[in-house]
Amino acid sequence: MPDHPVLLALLAMQRQNWEQGVASHALLDLGLDALAARFARDTAVHQGTDGRLGTIGGEQGAVNSGACYEAVVRAGLSAAAEAQLAWITTTAPRAADGTLFHLIGSREVWADTVYMVVPMLAFAGLPDLAVRQVEGHRRRLCTGGLYAARFDDATGTLVAPEHWGTGSGWVAAGIARAVRLDPALAGPLAGHAREVLDACLAHRRADGLFGNVLADPASFREANVAQMLPYTAFTGVADGWLPRSYLDTARSLREAVEPLVVDGLVTSVCGAPAFDRPGTSAEAQAFCLLAEAAARRATGEAAGGAAGIAGGPVAGGA
Repeated sequence: MPDHPVLLALLAMQRQNWEQGVASHALLDLGLDALAARFARDTAVHQGTDGRLGTIGGEQGAVNSGACYEAVVRAGLSAAAEAQLAWITTTAPRAADGTLFHLIGSREVWADTVYMVVPMLAFAGLPDLAVRQVEGHRRRLCTGGLYAARFDDATGTLVAPEHWGTGSGWVAAGIARAVRLDPALAGPLAGHAREVLDACLAHRRADGLFGNVLADPASFREANVAQMLPYTAFTGVADGWLPRSYLDTARSLREAVEPLVVDGLVTSVCGAPAFDRPGTSAEAQAFCLLAEAAARRATGEAAGGAAGIAGGPVAGGA
């Protein structure tokens, strides 16, 4: 097992299917393919009859299982992957324009969905569907480059209108991963990822981090968006759709998070299980690792420029 404090803490956590999926993305990006394949096998063990991967404990998420798709495909679990893809492209609940609803039994569109399904659709070779999902979510949730959390398609109103930092981070990071998986998506999508990145950075606080609600100075300090944004920036630089001038900002964001990593746990993030107050979460652990891996790609630095977060280079193998 790799001797990596953040990864070890992640492995000790209970994980819902989207957290399993995001964690598998981090493992793939760090070159830990064998461990990612083990993650993928367990999501297939817990696949529902409708095709949703990792459905544990009466999972009501309509789209979260999509985050597991990439690792399942790379692990060669073709039948499980095909069933998951069929669910997202055909069966999952959606609006009249095809925009996916986040929960079964609800007509709400959530910002989180962009990360769960847009990279999946890119990896599946369905770029037009990936673009349509971004466009549908953008129309409902985005103003000035910032995303609200939830839109009720039944009433045509925002349920949570505040500009949620992590929600904007999900969108920016989801587009960045999709473009990495299908570079042709840079044309229609990369400009919007940069718009979201810049809009978030305009609300950066004096401590280098962000508020849970980006424009609300009274909202609690939230560190995961300060990992999602450098993941986006490093990925954009590495893949050529962001200028290298973003590297210094990306490094400084990771450095701002570093003091909050305690015994391998990233603290002061939207905390599980409700994500409505400070705490810890598997998704924050994963984004710490994703940002590190993206930094390595963009800069060639052995430990991504903020070795203290990870506790040094990651050992190979799993």
